[in-house]
Amino acid sequence: MDHQSNEARTTLTSSNQFELLLFRLGTVPGDTAHELYGINVFKVREILTMPVITPIVGASRCVMGAVNIRGQIIPVVDLPKLMGCEPTRGLNILLVTEFARTTQGFAVQEVDDIVRLDWNQVLPAEAAAGSGLITSIARIDGNTGDSRLAQVVDVEQVLRDVLPAHRPEPVAPETAAFQVPPGTRILAADDSGLARTMIQQALGDIGAECIMAKTGEEAWQILIKLADEAKRNKTRLRDAVSMVLTDLEMPEVDGFTLTRRIRADERTRDIPVVIHSSLTGAANEAHVRNAGANGYVAKFQAAELAETIRDAIGA
Repeated sequence: MDHQSNEARTTLTSSNQFELLLFRLGTVPGDTAHELYGINVFKVREILTMPVITPIVGASRCVMGAVNIRGQIIPVVDLPKLMGCEPTRGLNILLVTEFARTTQGFAVQEVDDIVRLDWNQVLPAEAAAGSGLITSIARIDGNTGDSRLAQVVDVEQVLRDVLPAHRPEPVAPETAAFQVPPGTRILAADDSGLARTMIQQALGDIGAECIMAKTGEEAWQILIKLADEAKRNKTRLRDAVSMVLTDLEMPEVDGFTLTRRIRADERTRDIPVVIHSSLTGAANEAHVRNAGANGYVAKFQAAELAETIRDAIGA
């Protein structure tokens, strides 16, 4: 990433904003509309005209094969097939994505636009009864009744469902060495249902109790409520919450904004914060370490997460 890209990144994340790449996958049964889907631009390494794909024997039905991108062999996911769409104009574009320390291609019908949004324009998918492959719904034209909607793809779920070789596993024998003190309670925020399940399992493995939130706003409200209760009871907030574990990309309030709120409020500023994100790659990892958190760990590295949590609580 160049210096200008990093500057733009810092500007966006300091204002609860992000950029969404909009694309189309074709039609769904019973509807002729070409609905919009989205993925965070930070997870897209490059956009290519569809190259030649080599089929892979024994691959999942949603894996078209592999492509050679400048010497790197990457699997290509048939995203329309996975999402139940029928491309009416062909699979013309390959999105080369980089997240969770893996690189893979998503075949799509066409790319529509890149839009800059505030996270408060994004609602959890549960609010619209979305499928497990969608984390959230973005209102592209602002918070209005007639705003166009884009479904934000849960890329971690896609990775787990379609590419078993890349499947992240939260359970690791070495986590037994990282048992936390009895009574450790961790407030964890993540908008992905898969991620929440894996976090709860990973925290249980190290003996930590988990309070789970689906958005940064929900996590903040829980934290403030506990802080006010601690003040009334003349106890320490740290006795109620040992640490906050937060994703970065979340509806309403993102992880950067949540971290800054925690640091700016005298009631909460001493609570350790660890960022747990699939935004990997050297530029992203360096960037999130500068967000005011006590630690950063890539999804889903169970032993690394356990060690980072132990260090943050100890600090």
